[in-house]
Amino acid sequence: MVERVLLAEPRGFCAGVEMAIKALTWMVRVFPPPVYCFHEIVHNATVVEVFERAGVVFVDSIDDVPEGAAIMLSAHGSAPEVVAAAASRSAVMVDAVCPLVTKVHHEVRSKAAAGFEIIYVGHEGHDEAVGTVAEAPSAVTLVDPERGLADFAPSDPSRVALVAQTTLGVFEWESVLADARGRFPELWTARRSDLCYATTNRQEAVRELALAADVVLVVGSETSSNTMALVRVAREHGAAAYRVDAPDSIDPAWLESAATVGVTAGASAPDSSVRAVIEAVNPSGGVEILSVSRESEYFPPPPQLRAFLSALQAAVEAGVSARHPGRPGPLDDDRSWGATEALRMLGG
Repeated sequence: MVERVLLAEPRGFCAGVEMAIKALTWMVRVFPPPVYCFHEIVHNATVVEVFERAGVVFVDSIDDVPEGAAIMLSAHGSAPEVVAAAASRSAVMVDAVCPLVTKVHHEVRSKAAAGFEIIYVGHEGHDEAVGTVAEAPSAVTLVDPERGLADFAPSDPSRVALVAQTTLGVFEWESVLADARGRFPELWTARRSDLCYATTNRQEAVRELALAADVVLVVGSETSSNTMALVRVAREHGAAAYRVDAPDSIDPAWLESAATVGVTAGASAPDSSVRAVIEAVNPSGGVEILSVSRESEYFPPPPQLRAFLSALQAAVEAGVSARHPGRPGPLDDDRSWGATEALRMLGG
């Protein structure tokens, strides 16, 4: 019987996911269904299902979006041609790309323009990797962290840049970084790591869980890169670790000899899923918080959404002869609510 659950802090939604979920919630509230979203807004099946029930249609091609429809681009970042096509095709286009992904896109464009050959460390086929490589495909070589640099041979070893998918495991990134620095002494890397702060923080917390728990359960979807990295980190530090979407993903055999179960969640997993997993584990001695760090990061709504809602407010006020210049707009209290409330509002 499980005696206690150790619950990692931080866990779950990061600032980029918070921003994207709230932005798509605004789209659902403002526009009649269907609202279209290019790729899953975040890589979590539960979140996607909530939005699908609310009238969101997720597509993998802008060609599947009717002319004049409202469209949002996912948090993972999109290729330049996708952004351009969406802006041309839709009445309102909102790009919910995470600012940390935008930073990497900028690095790729800048270094490519300066004539660097760029190593992008990421997982082939992941939405974020696809969008980033597309910023300068002729200058970028995608390197899977498990394979490493292999036979990468630049034409000018003095002009090599190294960038990363934001959701990589720290151990994945550091192994490639060390190899690249050894091969290319003049290697360029960003002063501030490309790895997402939330990814790093959650990996630090799961390391502590792995040392204190008999079994670690990581809540999140298989398509979530940072969730799968948490599983790998826990295993690297000696714990039996498993990814679960929901209580029905738990194999009772995992818990048979576990007195302490560690629970954490990937950056796109809702807290409702975490609570459901803890309830299923049913620890006799309750839940203890294992706090490693605290997060206060906040990303404001996408600029296209801010501009649209401000224009909408002005139009409504003008229509009823009730202009109030300077009156707070609908996004001015954005810090006061979160993605969990947004999903609950939509019935999730």
